[in-house]
Amino acid sequence: MGTEFLRRYARHIVLPEIGENGQRKLLASSVLLIGAGGLGSAAAGYLAAAGVGHIGIVEPDRVELSNLQRQILYDTADIGRAKASAAQDRIEEINPDCKVELFQQKFSIYNAKSITNCFDIVVDGSDNFATRFAVNEACFTAKIPLISAAISGFNAQLSTFKAYLGAPHPCYRCLVPEMPEREITCEQEGIIGPLAGLMGSFQALEAIKELLFIGESLSGSLLIMDALNLTIRKVALPKDPACPVCN
Repeated sequence: MGTEFLRRYARHIVLPEIGENGQRKLLASSVLLIGAGGLGSAAAGYLAAAGVGHIGIVEPDRVELSNLQRQILYDTADIGRAKASAAQDRIEEINPDCKVELFQQKFSIYNAKSITNCFDIVVDGSDNFATRFAVNEACFTAKIPLISAAISGFNAQLSTFKAYLGAPHPCYRCLVPEMPEREITCEQEGIIGPLAGLMGSFQALEAIKELLFIGESLSGSLLIMDALNLTIRKVALPKDPACPVCN
């Protein structure tokens, strides 16, 4: 790795928290994205640009016109294409250093182990609790950090889960113990587009921090954003002694 490496990642390398060694570590790292929608689009773009060397994408859907309001990896010409394939093309345009691996299937308890075990970090941008529960359990079992975000309307939340480290680290089920009786979809409630970009970018940032062991981890905390009033709170998220997964 010579001049092109130094030029592409110059703004990272100059950071004392990253430097040349940290950038090489990113290139040797792997991140699995659950979903390539609003959150996953932003996270994927920034992870690729940052030089994460291996990005996996779990996404069974196709690009629809209604996606383009917030899913910035795609454009009008991509409508009807498999999201995973369209995302791969865009990521490779952003950074040819990045190897993309596609899983064009729904993530579930049945394929969780075979998909997650080859990655260093999991970034969850899924839009339903069944998938979030399956991702959480897979990451806890495999001892992989999970960076999870959710958005609805003008509201969003974000946290990192590393319950496999033991107390005081919680898992996602410490936050949401049981499946909600009624699940409201984005079609019903709507999503303000830029909020998806913000939270996906935050997920990419937290993934980079975890990969490089820099800064303060969000494990044990929950970031809550009200975009309509532009307020952000970080509250404690304790481990639940009655959690059905990590206890």
